[in-house]
Amino acid sequence: MPTFRLLDSDRTQLLANGRSSQNDPDFDPAPVVKLFMPDGPGTWLLTELDPNEPDRAFGLCDLGHGYPELGYVLISDLAVIRGHLRLPIERDAHFEHDKPLSHYTREAAAVGRITA
Repeated sequence: MPTFRLLDSDRTQLLANGRSSQNDPDFDPAPVVKLFMPDGPGTWLLTELDPNEPDRAFGLCDLGHGYPELGYVLISDLAVIRGHLRLPIERDAHFEHDKPLSHYTREAAAVGRITA
């Protein structure tokens, strides 16, 4: 079980985006949730959950190596990741998602990290 908590509204929107993504290859939603390591370099901007495998999320993933990339991550895997001080991943309660994922992806590629 994740140490961070996805709100019911987050999960509902992530699953809806997952269904839309399956039906529209040009679908470019805004991130629904931002997860981050309070004591490490990892950041994830998640846009969707796979409706057929709801532990599998898609979004912009930045492990802090200078190469953020779009991809899939298992929510259950995020639950076990710890930073330098062994703190768990947190959900950014103050993240404002006002741009599509493609915007954050271009911005992150330009500077080598997620800046949202």
